[in-house]
Amino acid sequence: MIFEFVSLTHPGLVRDNNEDTVACDAKHGIAVLADGMGGYNAGEIASAMAAAFVRSELSQWLSHAGPVSSSAQGVRQALTAAVSGANLSIYRAALSNPQFSGMGTTVVVGMFGSVRVMLAHVGDSRCYVWRKSRLTQLTHDHSLLQEQLDAGLISTEQAKIASHKNLVTRALGVDERVDVDVVEHLPEADDLYLLCSDGLTDMVDDEDLVQILASNASLSAKAEALVRSANDAGGRDNISVILVAAKAKSGGSGFFSRMLGLS
Repeated sequence: MIFEFVSLTHPGLVRDNNEDTVACDAKHGIAVLADGMGGYNAGEIASAMAAAFVRSELSQWLSHAGPVSSSAQGVRQALTAAVSGANLSIYRAALSNPQFSGMGTTVVVGMFGSVRVMLAHVGDSRCYVWRKSRLTQLTHDHSLLQEQLDAGLISTEQAKIASHKNLVTRALGVDERVDVDVVEHLPEADDLYLLCSDGLTDMVDDEDLVQILASNASLSAKAEALVRSANDAGGRDNISVILVAAKAKSGGSGFFSRMLGLS
């Protein structure tokens, strides 16, 4: 299995600056997307810190971990450690710099290999997979709205028009420690993964996501179409997407697949 990565971020049509950050390391199969929050430029700084820290930590771990990197448990621990480390760095930066007080960020991270895809996330940035004409959300939002949905307090239709969509219950930088959700997914050839901020999903419904992801357009064109669709719907927030396409590969396994026990 080989993976193609395309990322795109846009400030949207309402906000002056872009507090989202995307980062990919195609060699090691890593994708990171963060959606920052906070006054002034603090959200922008928090998301940039998270994306850079997580990508760097995971890349270094894959390069030096050896046999431990072949186990799902090893990858899970590395993801948790990287996201937790980013959280602590952001938290300490906010404490030591008054202008950064209150900054935080969501994060969704993917490590892509031929045998397994491991996802870690905090907040309401998401990962979906488009497989065999079906769109499935692989992450579960850490938000007040999601908690109300889970408890049956509101319906899916009510959630679409709720005024508190953006109230997250977990974020990096809020406290010294953070709970990180990690899930494993088994990839198949022709899977298409979408990592995105809520600037996309608040503006574009699942039916329109499916129409774009199912098209015969190139990966770059699909990313552009997703961002354009969010802006056409109002572009009320920053919009970020990472698309990761899985393709079958003939012949020997590559570095990343061997390292992650993924071949």
